[in-house]
Amino acid sequence: MPGQAASSGPVRSRPRAERVSAFAQRHGALVALVLTAAVSALSFDSFADPGNLQNIAVSAAFLAIVALGMTFVIVSGGIDLSVGSVFALGGVLAAWGSRHGPLVALLLALTVCGGIGLVNGLLIARARLAPFIVTLAAMLGARGLMLNITDEGADTFLVAKDSLFADLGREKLLGVGVPVWITLALFLLGGVLLRRTRFGQHVYAVGGNEDAASLMGASVARTKVSVYVLSGLLAGLAGALNAAWLASGVTILGQGMELEAISAVVIGGTLLTGGMGFVSGSLVGVLLLKVIQNVINQIGSLDSAYQQVVSGAFLVVVVVVQTWLGRRRKARLTSPAA
Repeated sequence: MPGQAASSGPVRSRPRAERVSAFAQRHGALVALVLTAAVSALSFDSFADPGNLQNIAVSAAFLAIVALGMTFVIVSGGIDLSVGSVFALGGVLAAWGSRHGPLVALLLALTVCGGIGLVNGLLIARARLAPFIVTLAAMLGARGLMLNITDEGADTFLVAKDSLFADLGREKLLGVGVPVWITLALFLLGGVLLRRTRFGQHVYAVGGNEDAASLMGASVARTKVSVYVLSGLLAGLAGALNAAWLASGVTILGQGMELEAISAVVIGGTLLTGGMGFVSGSLVGVLLLKVIQNVINQIGSLDSAYQQVVSGAFLVVVVVVQTWLGRRRKARLTSPAA
């Protein structure tokens, strides 16, 4: 009997340890966001001001839409370095097309940016080229196309402030900016698509093990193409909404956005190795980065470069924790039963 009592301890501790690891993986960023926001609200009177919170939400909306597409790509085991340039290109194209109405502005941005995602997906899935190289080339190509359209950045296409397209970025609904509502709707749809549909199951399967996914009947190539098309479409849409918000297609935007999106997705609990992730975590990761940036701006004495330092530090910590948790989980699965 004493031996039985001694052996029952590890058996009960295993599920508890697994629950703690799962909670840290999925909700660690949310805990950090709540704590950071609470400390910031107590430290800075202006942080909790409705106008400041509105600015955080709107500025986070554009990055969040890009991060949503990046979530699908990373869960599938890929990476997309082109989203920053595609975001900027989408903004320029939408600003140029806005003179012909909001529908033309959106369709032009979505068609071209979705086409870039399609090319990325075909080269990666069909030609079996490395995602890093393909999307890096697409990043340079999209940026070059944008500079060609704007005469090396000398031309800036303006959006009429009284146009319907500008209203898409500047109007408010129930006191909240329209881009924020669009972002929330997209994340709701993205969550359903990733967690509740056969396509989402295939995305997880391809990211976990391509050979196993193929054996279970998933079309690996089609899934890969689809996630890159989705990433291009969402990056283009984010750029178009940003152009509507700024009332112009700004050519210098989007530089480094791909790294911000990757950071937000990984901080939100998605594994860089693929096969595991959640769109809600990516939204939390974006908000955490934007809150940190806002706090640094509120301090005033810190240079804006500290934003990149803090974001990089967060990313390193999260990747280290993910690796540690993954090794612990693997060790528990492979160890003999107590």
